[in-house]
Amino acid sequence: MLPIDLQHLPTSEELPCSDDTPVDNEDQNLLPNILLSLLNAIWGERQDWYFGVDMGIYHTTGKSPRVPVIPDGFLSLGVERRKPSRKGRGRLSYVLWEEDNIPPIMTLELVSHSYGGEYDEKMEIYAKLGVLYYVIYNPEYWRRDGHQPFEVYKLVEGEYCLQLGEPYWMPEVGLGIGRVQATWANLPQEQLAWFDQRGDRYLTEAEQERQRADRLAARLRELGEDPDCLL
Repeated sequence: MLPIDLQHLPTSEELPCSDDTPVDNEDQNLLPNILLSLLNAIWGERQDWYFGVDMGIYHTTGKSPRVPVIPDGFLSLGVERRKPSRKGRGRLSYVLWEEDNIPPIMTLELVSHSYGGEYDEKMEIYAKLGVLYYVIYNPEYWRRDGHQPFEVYKLVEGEYCLQLGEPYWMPEVGLGIGRVQATWANLPQEQLAWFDQRGDRYLTEAEQERQRADRLAARLRELGEDPDCLL
């Protein structure tokens, strides 16, 4: 393999934002976007993080810096939420040499019927990149693949080690991650969610509003009022 010319690396403007490969099912796009939506609420005031969905990560640890690895989702800390050079617009892709060579601290893969190397090829790539946590969600094909439906791996001395516990707390991130039965857009399903250190799930804005309405209704009933009769 020819050495990579680190002095003449392409810019994000010159690189494709993805490989144009369509996702196998809607959850591959939906579930990471739910995590992103939650982060926008949890870390709304912070400007030192970025969460990408189905976006190419360009790096120099492979055969070519023009060949990205594309996780279903990834989280980076210590980077700008918006790149000043993009004048408020979003990133086209995540180019490590434009991000002070800060790799994602967590990557997420959702396994589908078309096996995408989540347990071998991509695991090796993420280890080389130095991704601390690697989360694999495999609710349908885990028996086929000989794994569990939800697995979290942590990089220890260059090797990924399977972690125990769910939700799994990531102290370096300040969040836990795990599965939950919840509703999104009025559709109940199993989702991925963020958790605090006590193991309590961070709720969506809609769930918070529903909780407030339920508490108000309960208080009105305590006062002898029927909330269903109030205009």
